Amino acid sequence: MTKDSPLEALGNDPIALFQEWFDAAKKTGMDKPEAVNLSTATITGKVSSRIVLLKEVQGSGFVFFSNYNSRKAKDLQENANAALTFFWNILDREVRIEGMISKISREESEKYFATRPRESQLGAWASHQSAVISSREELLVRYREYEELFLNKPVPCPDYWGGYKLTPEVIEFWQGQVGRLHDRFLFRKAASGWTKSRLSP
Repeated sequence: MTKDSPLEALGNDPIALFQEWFDAAKKTGMDKPEAVNLSTATITGKVSSRIVLLKEVQGSGFVFFSNYNSRKAKDLQENANAALTFFWNILDREVRIEGMISKISREESEKYFATRPRESQLGAWASHQSAVISSREELLVRYREYEELFLNKPVPCPDYWGGYKLTPEVIEFWQGQVGRLHDRFLFRKAASGWTKSRLSP
């Protein structure tokens, strides 16, 4: 897709188009093109956002990992609706994704956890994510305790840690243009495949 692509040139698979844009962002050499804003909401509609890292694009969705006791996890337990927003400034591109989130399998979570740096593995044990702590020293003490516990051993994946997959219902591609006459292309999940349309900027 070029900056002036017509709607017909987008194809019919927004996941494939996302992968094309994501690969282009990675090729720029920019820092953390996988960083994405994740927005969740409580059952009463109170919204919160934070940055997570996209770890995999599966055929049916977008995968990231988290502590299952975190604030985001508690939101998702109440309300599985969520949104992801990527912004690649160097390309003047944004992708917005809305859909439903579910946990991936325990096997998949453990497989990914085994690939993480050991320091990050220990950190997952030491951090009670989103819980109040008295000081940084409290966190470091817990880290050292787990460092000792797993000395010369593989660090197992905690049962409260794992992956989520957002299965998209809506994907919007935004391409900046001169004079703020930006291109916006909306894909919406249908009974069979996707529908697509152009939106006014």
